[in-house]
Amino acid sequence: MVKSKKIFQCISCSHETSKWTGKCGECGEWNTVSERIVSKSSKSSITSSIKTPQRISDISGDKAERIPINDLEFNRVIGNGLVKGSVILLGGEPGIGKSTLTLKIALTLKEKVLYISGEESNEQIKLRANRLKFNNDSCYIYNETEVNTILKTCEEVLPRLIIVDSIQTIHTQEIDAIPGSVSQIKHCAEILIKYAKERLIPIIIIGHITKDGAIAGPKVLEHMVDTVLQFEGDKNHLYRLVRSIKNRFGSTNELGIYEMNESGLEEVNSPSKMLISTNQEKLSGIALGCSLEGVRPIMIESQALTSAATYGNPQRSANGIDIKRLNMLLAVIEKRGGMKLSQKDVFLNITGGLKIQDPAIDLSMVCAILSSFFDFYIDHKICFIGEVGLSGEIRPVSRIEQRIKEVTKMGIKIIYLSKYSKVSQVESKNYQLIKVGKLQEIIQQLFK
Repeated sequence: MVKSKKIFQCISCSHETSKWTGKCGECGEWNTVSERIVSKSSKSSITSSIKTPQRISDISGDKAERIPINDLEFNRVIGNGLVKGSVILLGGEPGIGKSTLTLKIALTLKEKVLYISGEESNEQIKLRANRLKFNNDSCYIYNETEVNTILKTCEEVLPRLIIVDSIQTIHTQEIDAIPGSVSQIKHCAEILIKYAKERLIPIIIIGHITKDGAIAGPKVLEHMVDTVLQFEGDKNHLYRLVRSIKNRFGSTNELGIYEMNESGLEEVNSPSKMLISTNQEKLSGIALGCSLEGVRPIMIESQALTSAATYGNPQRSANGIDIKRLNMLLAVIEKRGGMKLSQKDVFLNITGGLKIQDPAIDLSMVCAILSSFFDFYIDHKICFIGEVGLSGEIRPVSRIEQRIKEVTKMGIKIIYLSKYSKVSQVESKNYQLIKVGKLQEIIQQLFK
């Protein structure tokens, strides 16, 4: 008979106590401690071997073998292949395309894959596979939610890759709690991670997110896995983004871009062409910049609208960037540039539904706002690359030569950048570099 005990666990940080408290002693959150019944059974389907300490000089560094994926975008984001024994957590909003992306990986990988679904039937997955128009005779679909039963099946199938959709549906009978609870998610994740490390089989785990955008479950789940990926995008736009938040085997700044169409997710190899408008109308309030996502430069189109605030307090709205950064740039324009924007409604949008954090597009956003303010058209052959400081100076950004190469490939003829940027290459006849040091210089050269 399985014995059990009562514990009290915080749903925010998973801190455990022997008695209930109104405030968690670990994270300080109120009303987050709830009762849990935990089994004392130590039975597990995995037998762990006794290990001894090793000298670091005796450990071979060649064991991190990678399994390449036939998806160039996903392959680059995770660090050029799946590391054997690694665990990847993929989070995203409902209906954004997490299951579609992982099923595409399973169908295009020419290895034995076990796709574990706790949310959909085998027939539903088959319909999605038909829509993707891929086929892999080595892909096995298994509809099961009990973790020990799943591991027994893995021992029989011996896959090269395991996909779990999703961790919130997986449960174990050793814990008396509903699937999706903090204790179930944490314990099941521990079992899966232990299995991946011992058998050297990579596992991709799909996770739900909360209304705040964080992955549902204990925060410690993100610490336990090797890689955390965020699958994001606006459902009103065609583009979906895979962003690396944590990666023990690669860069955390990489970004993969997909286009959602009738046949599923299609890789976008040249995002700059997709994100820049082909409209040739001479419209004000538009300026081009260049953002660097990981090692990939992407041209960004900033759109701005300024109008008189006729309905009380001026409105400030930003889509694709932090609203605090917009407020900071508006303050710099008013203080250092002498433009009276305090009584203007200002709306800023980054096209394509992207969320940009690179400060290198500050200059393009400022020029888009000024273009709308003066109702002045900025030619689509002009690009702005630079960070705007609080004193109004134009600061240099990293990898400027790589950015210049990308924008000139897109037909840009004039590039505004910081005069402190170190550009070693000789200026070409095909484009012109205009170096500026302060915001006032941009206003004088471009808008007067």
